[in-house]
Amino acid sequence: MPESIVVAEGLHKSFGDTHALRGLDLSISRGKVCGMLGPNGAGKTTAIRIFATLSDPDSGSARVAGYDVVRDADKVRGRIGLAGQYAAVDEKLSGRRNLVMFGRLYHLSRRDARRRADELLERFGLTDAADRPVAGYSGGMRRRLDLITCLIQRPDVLFLDEPTTGLDPRSRGEIWESIRELVASGTTVLLTTQYLDEADQLADEIIVIDHGQVIATGTPDELKALIGEQLQVVIDDPTALDRATAALGDLAGSSPAAIGDDQLSVALPGGAYKLIDIVRVLDRAGVNAADVRLRRPTLDEVFLRLTDQKETV
Repeated sequence: MPESIVVAEGLHKSFGDTHALRGLDLSISRGKVCGMLGPNGAGKTTAIRIFATLSDPDSGSARVAGYDVVRDADKVRGRIGLAGQYAAVDEKLSGRRNLVMFGRLYHLSRRDARRRADELLERFGLTDAADRPVAGYSGGMRRRLDLITCLIQRPDVLFLDEPTTGLDPRSRGEIWESIRELVASGTTVLLTTQYLDEADQLADEIIVIDHGQVIATGTPDELKALIGEQLQVVIDDPTALDRATAALGDLAGSSPAAIGDDQLSVALPGGAYKLIDIVRVLDRAGVNAADVRLRRPTLDEVFLRLTDQKETV
C-alpha cells in the first residue's frame, strides 16, 4: 500500500451553529494528486485550512508528512505549500522579484533565492515574462506564478484550493500541465475544484465530502463504477414508451428516466449487459428501438448521485 502523507482522524470544526466538519476521516497517498470534491459548504476549504495549520480543529487529529498539525505546526509549515483561490503575488513587482521576495521570506540567502527563482521561471515557462510587472500577466500566467511561489522551499505537499477558477480553457490547461510536472517531481497535491472534468483529468484518487464527512473515495474509474453504465434508448413509437420503461426497469432494477417522448435513460451495473441483451429484452416487450447506446457515466453524474444535489458546484 502507498504511504499516506496526509491523514485525518475524526476531525470536527464548528463556526457558531455551523458544523463545517463532522468527524472527517481521510488518508491521502504520497506522490499522488488527490481531488477533494463536494458541494459548496461541504467542508473542503475548512479541511485544507486545518491541514495547512491556518485553523485548529475542535477535536480529532490530523498529520501531514508525519507531523501533527497542532503540536508540530512549525514543522508542518516547513513541508507544505498553499495556493488559494486568488493569486497572492504583488502585481507591481516583476515575476522574478516576487519569487526572490518569497525566497527571502523562506530564509534563503539572496543568492540562493535568485538561483531558485531562475530555476522555477525556466521550468514553468515564464522566463520571457520574468522581468515584466505581474500586472501585465494573463490570468493563467499569474496562477502559474502563484503556484511557483509555493515551490520555493520544495514542499512535500501542495494544497491547491480551486486553482483554476475563472480561467479560460487554455490557461486551465497550462495549470494542469504545471500540476502534472509537480507530481512527477515528487510533490503530493491535494486539489479542491469546482470543475469535475479537472478532477477527472488530474486526480489519481478522489475524496467526496458532504456535510463535513467523507461519503466516497476511490479512483475516478472506481467512482464511476459505483453507478454503473448509462443506457440510453430511443424508440420508434412514442406510444411504446410505457412498455419500454417497464422492460428496462425490470432489467436495471431501477426506474428509467424519460427524456422527451421517445427516449429513456437508466443506469446499469457495469459490464452486466451487452447491447444485444438489451435489444432482446425490448423486442420481447414489443418495443422497436431506433437507437441503443451504453456509455460510461461522467464524474458530474457520479457527483450528483453521491451528494443528491440538483446542480453541480
